[in-house]
Parts: sequence; C-alpha cells; structure tokens
Amino acid sequence: MSLGVGLATGLYGISFGALSSAAGLSLLQTQVLSLVMFSGGSQFALVGVLASGGVAGVIPAIISAWILGIRNGFYALRMNGVLAVPVTLKAIAAQLTIDESNAVSMAQENQKDSRLGFWLTGGSVFVFWNLFTFLGALLGSSVGDPSQWGLDAAAAAAFLGLLWPSLKNLRSNLIALLAVIFTLALALVVPSGIPVIIAAPLAVLTVYALAKTKLSKKLEAGEDA
Repeated sequence: MSLGVGLATGLYGISFGALSSAAGLSLLQTQVLSLVMFSGGSQFALVGVLASGGVAGVIPAIISAWILGIRNGFYALRMNGVLAVPVTLKAIAAQLTIDESNAVSMAQENQKDSRLGFWLTGGSVFVFWNLFTFLGALLGSSVGDPSQWGLDAAAAAAFLGLLWPSLKNLRSNLIALLAVIFTLALALVVPSGIPVIIAAPLAVLTVYALAKTKLSKKLEAGEDA
C-alpha cells in the first residue's frame, strides 16, 4: 500500500516539475522546493501564484503556500502521540508528516502498523516525489498539459483508495458526500487547495448539527410523553 501510494503521488511530481519550470524557476530552485517544502498543495500554490504574478507575487505566493501547509500541523498533533519519536528524529518525522503518510497511518488497525505505515509511506512519497519532480523539471514544456496524462488524478485516486474501506456506514458516507459537494461548490470561488481545507470541517459540522437536531427531537418527544 505504502509503495503504491508513494508511486501514485510521486507521478504527480512530474506535473509540478513541469509547471515550476514553466513559471520560470530553475531546475535547482524546483528541486529545493520539493526537498525542503515537500508539500504538493503548497508547492503548486507557490508556483501558480508566481507564474501569474511574477516578482510582485512573491509575498502572496508564500502566504498561499503557508495557508495550504497549515493542515500538516494538525496531522502532527495526531502523529506525535502515535510515533513517540525521540528528539533526534522529530525533524525527519515532521518532514514526512503529509496527507499520504497520515492517511495510511490512520487506516491501520494497531499502533505498530500505524507507525510502520507512516514511515514507509512518507519515505516512499518523498523519494518518488523528488525523483519525478526532477524528471518533470528536466522535460519542462515538452511534457505538455499534465492532465492529458492523467497525472492530475493520480493523487486523488490514491486517496479514494485509502478512503473507500472507511465508508462502512450511513454517517461516514454522508460526511464524504457533503465534503464532495462543499468542495465542488467552493472550487468555483476560492483558489485551488483551499476548498478541501474548508469543506472537510464544514461536512463534519453539518452532520453533527443534523445529529444534534435529531437527538433534540427525540428528547422533546420523550418529555412530551
């Protein structure tokens, strides 16, 4: 699983490398972004804003990348308790705390497998992402439109594969459906990457509100009886 997720996500790195090159970044600058920032959403946001705004867009680009990177901080809150790594390894663990490593870790049934899933997935994504980023930057514009190769859907397909086994009841299915609806609606009015951050908590809050309303009605019915 970890290797498959790493490869699927890494392939999308070709797209980033090509777009970064088209935005005017050098091969070295592109590779440093993938090695140091190592957050696909933030990286795409950065080069996207730079491509449209040039030098004047540096500050907005940094802010956009930072906003999209906030989610990794929330992942770290969970993974800190799961991994329990010594201080000497915290920097490495922090670097590998991304969407994919967190998702695979959460999908495991025990803490040992959860830790293993985190390290294997984080490591494989890091290797493949940087490898294919380098390839994409080398190929540059010759890659063409990455969506024609299906690379834009690779990461989403990997996440769907991770999510699917968790959709076991009406509540989880409803949350997933609402998240999709909110994301599609928000995608029309906010920058790329932001819809997912906003939609997930909105879906959970909506389901929670519906559950509270249903519970309140039951309590009121009981009192009337």
